[in-house]
Amino acid sequence: MKILSNPVVLRAAVVLFCATCAFVMGLAFMRFLRRSIHEEAELSSEAAPSLETLPLHLYNTVIQQLKQQKHELQVQTQAEQRRARTTENFSHAVLSNLSCGVLVFGLNGLVKQSNPAAKEILGFGSPSGMSAEDVFRDTALSDEIHSVLREGCKQRQVEASYTTPSGDMRHVSLTVSAVPAADGSLLGAACLINDLSAFESIRRQQELQGEISAEMALQLRTSLTTIAGYAQQLAGSRDPEFARQLAADIAAEAARLDRTIGGFLTEKQPLQTMAAQAGSANCG
Repeated sequence: MKILSNPVVLRAAVVLFCATCAFVMGLAFMRFLRRSIHEEAELSSEAAPSLETLPLHLYNTVIQQLKQQKHELQVQTQAEQRRARTTENFSHAVLSNLSCGVLVFGLNGLVKQSNPAAKEILGFGSPSGMSAEDVFRDTALSDEIHSVLREGCKQRQVEASYTTPSGDMRHVSLTVSAVPAADGSLLGAACLINDLSAFESIRRQQELQGEISAEMALQLRTSLTTIAGYAQQLAGSRDPEFARQLAADIAAEAARLDRTIGGFLTEKQPLQTMAAQAGSANCG
């Protein structure tokens, strides 16, 4: 009892008791902490994808995106092809329905494209692949093409006579223009061809008709002078028989004058009709 009442012993017993409680509480806390860490590790392993499944998931996502982009690219390509075909068909329709001829020359001086009017005017079934010398067989006309291709001239115009392969003579007008690219470089030359044969024929007929008009004016003046002379003789004549003869001569001269004027007017009407037809056929 003296030992228990000793303050040192009591102090030692309290310290031992406190140490034992601390050890037990530390041991319990360590077990609780270990259990919590283990549970969190299990939850993390269940929620997160494994290293084997993660690359496959990403691969499928990339494949789907590539397929979508490929589909969009195909749609855009098809739309561009449709627009290109529409533009090409429109250009072909315009060239085919032009009444004036169109030849397109490449940088090598060979025909790359032609429309039906050019084939008809020049008399070739298919001038594609022919040079300017082979098409026109004229130095003046082929030089205009080469001047645009070599010197880069924007536009040149010339009129000249042209003989088709079958031997038909035609008077043609050529307008040669440069065909530039988007960057300013030269792609070739476009040649616009007008058949002026009808106008040339009209011009010659007008010149001839002018000569005829001068001759007819001389005949008209002569006839009027003759009629005036007959009229003066008729006014001074007292012989009935002579007066009748003068009247018959005046009537004959007037009839001849009427035939001359009628023939001139008849020849002028077809000339006006030809001029109107040539004007409507020319594409300017």
